[in-house]
Amino acid sequence: MTLQYRGMLIHVTHIDPAWLPHKDREEPFDLGVALDLLPVMVSCGMNTLIVDVEDGVEYKSHPEMKRHYSVPIGQLQILADGARGLGMDVVPKLNFSKSGRNLHDMWMKPHWDHVSWLKDIDEYYRVAGDVIAELVDVMQPAKFFHIGMDEDHYRSLDQYVDTIETLRAKVLELGLRAVVWNDSCHYMKTQIAQVHADKCRAAEEHISKDIVHILWDYGRVHPEIVKRVHDRGFEVWAAPGQTPEFVRQWREALEQNGGNGMIMTHWIKCCERNREDLTRLLETAGPGYRA
Repeated sequence: MTLQYRGMLIHVTHIDPAWLPHKDREEPFDLGVALDLLPVMVSCGMNTLIVDVEDGVEYKSHPEMKRHYSVPIGQLQILADGARGLGMDVVPKLNFSKSGRNLHDMWMKPHWDHVSWLKDIDEYYRVAGDVIAELVDVMQPAKFFHIGMDEDHYRSLDQYVDTIETLRAKVLELGLRAVVWNDSCHYMKTQIAQVHADKCRAAEEHISKDIVHILWDYGRVHPEIVKRVHDRGFEVWAAPGQTPEFVRQWREALEQNGGNGMIMTHWIKCCERNREDLTRLLETAGPGYRA
């Protein structure tokens, strides 16, 4: 089976424990670097571009979320048009995971609370719907919207499922399918990972079957998990890490067990400082994505 979706995730910005110490001096997204990467992706056989946006742009619907590194949202239209012009599907990405450690949804400040996160949940969802709709209007994705949801430590299983379903409904209203990270490859690996890995695995029994799951593990390959998630009725992609050997092994696991996509990740900003690292990754691991 040939993988239908083969692509790369790039970052307008991101929030996690490795990024947070540098947020006060983070540079803006570099549209020129992103545009230059597109033909390199295509030369590797990639046909999908996922763009991690978060608070890296100036939202017209919520200007209060602008940061010093936010760029005009119109840059995303230029990027999306450039990708489509090369035959690539475009997938906007936000992250609504709730964790006191990883802080993936802190980009929603001031509509975010570190501790009492349920007190303004209706406002949280209203803002989420606004920015999802704005990104869809600007980027015009054809099929998918990635809502993140990895490394969620705060929500109970029921709360986690309800959050995914609430966000799925907002995405579905715009004619798109939701994409989520699936952390279950990390079950029993570390005490920290156990919470969110176990939750992802359990959530598979309760969430809608039209949601796309992206498995991720940069150190091991899990054909049995690909098969489990596929057999439960979901479309399954994977993020295999950065070595050609893991790309090869994950691709084999996907193709032999019903997987349908593979996404390259490098958790660094798309900017001039990182141009060489991003290009090198495409040149070394990218050939494994060819059809």
